[in-house]
Amino acid sequence: MKFRVQRAALVEAVSQVSKAVSQKTTIPILTGIKVSAEDTGLTLTGMNSDLTIQVRIPHRVDDKEQVNVERIGNIVLPGRILGDIVRKLPGDEVEWTVDRLITTIRSGQAQFQLNGLDAEEYPRLPQLEEHQTFSMQADLLKSMIRQTGFAVSTQEARGVLTGVLCQLKQGRLIFVATDSHRLSRREAEVEADPELDLHNVVIPGKSLSELAKILADQDGWVDVVVADNQILVKADNLLFFSRLLEGNYPDTNRVIPQGGISEMVTSTREMLESVERASLISRDGRDNVIKWTVKAEGHVEVTSAAQDVGVATEEVPAKVSGEELTISFNARYMIEALRAVDSEEIRITFTGTMTPFVIQPADREDALHLIVPIRTR
Repeated sequence: MKFRVQRAALVEAVSQVSKAVSQKTTIPILTGIKVSAEDTGLTLTGMNSDLTIQVRIPHRVDDKEQVNVERIGNIVLPGRILGDIVRKLPGDEVEWTVDRLITTIRSGQAQFQLNGLDAEEYPRLPQLEEHQTFSMQADLLKSMIRQTGFAVSTQEARGVLTGVLCQLKQGRLIFVATDSHRLSRREAEVEADPELDLHNVVIPGKSLSELAKILADQDGWVDVVVADNQILVKADNLLFFSRLLEGNYPDTNRVIPQGGISEMVTSTREMLESVERASLISRDGRDNVIKWTVKAEGHVEVTSAAQDVGVATEEVPAKVSGEELTISFNARYMIEALRAVDSEEIRITFTGTMTPFVIQPADREDALHLIVPIRTR
């Protein structure tokens, strides 16, 4: 096995597959990265019990040579050490040779020799039936992850609530995430067979977080393949497999209020900045509580207080209709929801002082955030 590769391309590929490499595993070879050299380029693979990530470095990109393979072959090298080495190499090009599992890596005046493992011992990629497939723009997928993934539960004991529910019906994709204190939902049209119906596909939130990072520089189309216990995302020179969570996701439609007694429309940026300022006081309190007092004359009073710290009060202009009310909530939940809104104005609908309220972009209904209020004295 022998090849030359551009260091920048190698660093990027190693960084991406390393997201699936575990340092704590009962299968020692999974602490490594599999490197395969073929005539058409390099393929790097990382794998753990939840994720499999495979990245390809093609021979040429935009007529520039990325890889030149002189002798094909496969090797598995320690993931952490390999990542550290390639980031620190001094030259723009890396020369790589393997002889009897000993890998020699040269760049500039630096040379490393690493003991490798037999690639035949490395597990095969999952084999999925590609009957349930849909396609979408990578930017849209990243946006849907960003607008929902933050609301998953971080407590492993919560099972399916640590994941994002993925549903598809008549070409409309829906992502839902909730930790039972707040909920985020995003819908979008995708390219799919109108007959394809997905209703209980739950993707681990951590997997989607890693996927969004890997897709950061992707701007084309991605294909999504759903199987019984795995999901596969195929993008340009990327295969991303994730296991699915078992169990039935709760019916969240029944917790989303229909109608309301009060509604306000206000600037997303102004409200976000106001809540962030108020949280400078409330974050030292037990529940990080902020209070809104919605005034009919056209503003919202934002208040926070913490014993031994002080009080913050601010008025934010708003178009208010319906009843005046006072409602309290967790500041972090509100900040994360407002940061996820990609509209200049938000519409917030209230059904009472102790019932969940809904935050949506003012100009459309394809995204929704729900927060459960906090009872205060």
